[in-house]
Amino acid sequence: MFAVQSVASPYFVTLVAVLFLNAALAVSLTVSNGLTGIFSLGHPAFMTIGAYVAAILTFPVGRKSMLSDLPEMMSQVELSLLPSALIAGLVGAVLALLIGIPVLRLRGHYLAVATLGLIVIVQSLATNLDGWTRGGSGLNGVPRLTGVWWAFGLLAFVVIAGWRLKFSSFGRAMLATRENELAAECTGIRTFRIRMLAFVFGAFLAALAGALMVHLIGVVTPKSYSIILAFNLVVMVVIGGQGSIVGALIAAAAITALSEALRPVEESVGLYGLSQVIVALALILILYLRPQGLFGSGEPGFLRNLFEGRRM
Repeated sequence: MFAVQSVASPYFVTLVAVLFLNAALAVSLTVSNGLTGIFSLGHPAFMTIGAYVAAILTFPVGRKSMLSDLPEMMSQVELSLLPSALIAGLVGAVLALLIGIPVLRLRGHYLAVATLGLIVIVQSLATNLDGWTRGGSGLNGVPRLTGVWWAFGLLAFVVIAGWRLKFSSFGRAMLATRENELAAECTGIRTFRIRMLAFVFGAFLAALAGALMVHLIGVVTPKSYSIILAFNLVVMVVIGGQGSIVGALIAAAAITALSEALRPVEESVGLYGLSQVIVALALILILYLRPQGLFGSGEPGFLRNLFEGRRM
């Protein structure tokens, strides 16, 4: 990591930080979707919420006059990155709790459509609340406080938390809920609570990632985190294996690197969206040849042995 910061160009350092954040998002979706079997596409919505909340909290007080509808208390506050990111995560978690009460009673593609609609609702609110978000212009000039270490720290937290959760009794209850909800209910598992906690945890992590991303890029608009991002995250989980943390990491790194490598080709030739086409084809190929993904629901044996050895 020190070598990346000291030797690499600022562009490459930013790319590595984006890769870490995308990997953290993929792992968080693996925990919330892959382990419980819910089909939520709402991560970009919670990222947008987290990004705006954190950006407003860290925005210089002298520039907040452009946000005319901000409450007096918020207009006079200028926080550092850590408290603003944590507040953004908590806001995302609370909203997920309120939204999850009606939404998580849906199943399968009904839940997917409902959470997809959540992205549209959040984008519309961000566009129309000019006094809070500056509408379609978005917030630019956000302090660039996120470095590669912040992104790596979030990734490490998500991986460790996800790993400990997966191989705990609660994780086994999550997997039981995914495999057979009726059987899980018969054994005393409160499946709705399991799904709710997973959904809220995933939203908290997505909002945290959004808060760090906006302070890495320096700008956020209502369409910064869109349906395309939701598709890419689902592809990462499917390719890596539904429920596999290591698989999500590998797929996130590969897709992020591929998208960035093809960007010059898209701009020079004019084939915009080429990376999305390749990702979609890769998804179709994986679903046909290996529908369980790279690792299925498991993890590489040597990592499990290492983890169990340290616990002993």
